[in-house]
Amino acid sequence: MIDFTFIQWILLFLCAMLIGMSKVGVPGVSLVAVPILAIIFGGKASTGILLPILIMADWFGVGYYHRHARWKYLMKLFPWAFAGIGIALWVGEVISDEWFRNIMAIMVFLCIGLMLWKDRKKGGQFFPNTWWFAALMGILGGFATMIGNVAGPIFAIYLLAMHLPKNNYIATGAWFFLILNLVKFPLHIFVWQTIGWQSLKLDLLLLPGIAAGAVIGIWLVKKIPDKTYRTFVIIVTALSALLLLI
Repeated sequence: MIDFTFIQWILLFLCAMLIGMSKVGVPGVSLVAVPILAIIFGGKASTGILLPILIMADWFGVGYYHRHARWKYLMKLFPWAFAGIGIALWVGEVISDEWFRNIMAIMVFLCIGLMLWKDRKKGGQFFPNTWWFAALMGILGGFATMIGNVAGPIFAIYLLAMHLPKNNYIATGAWFFLILNLVKFPLHIFVWQTIGWQSLKLDLLLLPGIAAGAVIGIWLVKKIPDKTYRTFVIIVTALSALLLLI
């Protein structure tokens, strides 16, 4: 599990740093890590490597913003998100790893499309505050987070629909993904069997990368123009996702 080349170790720490950055307010950057890990470990196995990294990183966001969470919006979403996880759990059991990687790539492209659409509609009153919208976003988000840990843009659209202030937006998202990831953890161990002692040891080795990413992310948010940064992330993520289809 830890017998990697130097380049692979660099990529693993890069992924850990990107995930750490994503949890302190750098949106979308963690999508880059998903295809990279899938290329190194395989589609399904990579989700078990990534999940503990996400859980460790989630605590950074929850620890800093936890008091600002809006639980009434989360309670509307959780039942549907759990249903989406159940659907993805079944899909992951009946398809090959090649198809698993293809679905991951499709979900990444879907999330990129949602990010671009969200940017075009920024500030517009275009989301319905209805039960079926929460149901749709919950099922899609649950499916995306179980298949490839790529539900961030989907959940972002749901929160934007609620017109939450920045701190409430970050805190609500941090709690949502921490709880969802903790629910997924035993499923990866006992159903998909993608998490074991060796994979957990690797994840712990990457903890310094997560912490470094959180520190760098706080600095980058202040320094890099948002438009330039998001364009770079979208291009790199799209190219990485294309590699999953090759």
